[in-house]
Amino acid sequence: MNYIHSTGLYQSTAVRQQLTETVPGSPAHPRLPRRSWSIAWLLGLGVLVNYFDRVNLSVSHEALYAAFGISNVTFGYLSGAYNWTYAMCQLPIGVILDRFGVRRVGRISTFIWSLASFGAAVSPSIPALFAARLTLGVGEAPTFPANAKAIGHWFPPKGRSFATSIFDAAAKFSSALGVPLLGVVLLTIGWRWSFALTGLISFLYFLLFWKVYRDPDEDSTLTDAERKYIADGNEPHDAKKPVIEQPSSLGYLIRQRKVIGLAIGFGSYNYVFYFLLTWLPSYLSMALHIDLLHSFLYTSLPWLVATAGDLVVGGWLVDTLIRRGWNVHLVRQAVLIAGTTCGLGILGAAKAHSAEQALFWISVSIGGLSAAAPVGWSIPSLIATKNNVGRVGGILNFSNQISGIAAPILTGYLVTVGHSFAWAFRASAIYLVIGIAAYIFLLGRIEPPEMRRAIANAL
Repeated sequence: MNYIHSTGLYQSTAVRQQLTETVPGSPAHPRLPRRSWSIAWLLGLGVLVNYFDRVNLSVSHEALYAAFGISNVTFGYLSGAYNWTYAMCQLPIGVILDRFGVRRVGRISTFIWSLASFGAAVSPSIPALFAARLTLGVGEAPTFPANAKAIGHWFPPKGRSFATSIFDAAAKFSSALGVPLLGVVLLTIGWRWSFALTGLISFLYFLLFWKVYRDPDEDSTLTDAERKYIADGNEPHDAKKPVIEQPSSLGYLIRQRKVIGLAIGFGSYNYVFYFLLTWLPSYLSMALHIDLLHSFLYTSLPWLVATAGDLVVGGWLVDTLIRRGWNVHLVRQAVLIAGTTCGLGILGAAKAHSAEQALFWISVSIGGLSAAAPVGWSIPSLIATKNNVGRVGGILNFSNQISGIAAPILTGYLVTVGHSFAWAFRASAIYLVIGIAAYIFLLGRIEPPEMRRAIANAL
């Protein structure tokens, strides 16, 4: 009995086994090549580096106020400027990735974001800084869709959660490491040098990516057995008539219920993520009256919790349970919904009167959301056909960046009008409730719609 899987034609001899996948490392196959993990860590390093660029602005809030006299509202717009171009590029970048591949697109994007960081360092005015942040958004736009596509190339479905969690956790660890590091640089030698430092680090990563990254079919270091193992995990087995699918249009994909549910649900996660990414040091300083140096240091705590949740729960635990025979759909959906529900802990910070209380509830929130994030990023390759993964990843990240634009700007207005952060936290919780409903009622089972229809017809 045959039916369509996200990466090709998938065979099964029993209905109860129709959702199982090849287990990596089984006696019938060689082990997953080390090269796959090298690629996963390379992608993780790239996310770490480009999030240094993103958090640099939140660290520089007070310095920019001293240099240019900006208000909270202006800072909100400046924080969201990066996401404007980032969001505009998401839908076309999916098409570009599907056509030109991760290697070529990745080389160009890493070079552009390096130039943007250097541009911010020498900006003589707020408009120039806006221009640098807009350019940064263009350069970093392909990062997550490209990483999701690369993981789909290098890992079979059962091994993707931990591999995905490596680059997704790097986004959280970047704040844990980058905020105090860049904060010390800023306090010691100035905000311009902190931007110059991230520009240098970004350029070094550009050189590394240029040298290292290849798709499996281009990589000469793989043996034939390793290349076959990767291909067997992602392509049809014993299919007499493999299905060749043409890429679907963006208009068609945007109308699909599962794509809509994923975009809304993951958008709610990204709203909270960018709210904390851009405003957490300022919240600790302005609302809880913590000095600037300690606000940088305290900021790292929730992001360390987020890193652990991402790697341990969203990555290792999900893959382990699936390999041990747990229901693939239930494991992924449980982590996705439960983790997003933990995000509602953000409401606790709305009533916090001490740094300890605030950091506890913020850690619960971002820790749970981070556990769900790798599952979310693995979904495009699980609900879309191979030629549509880049497009669905682009749609997903477009929704994310709309949230990334709204979060810092809306927060700036809410803080200015209410003279507190209480409604900023409540707005985050409201969006999360909508996101949870979208996961349950629109996304549903994490599988291609064609799969369920084919199983029903076969039965």
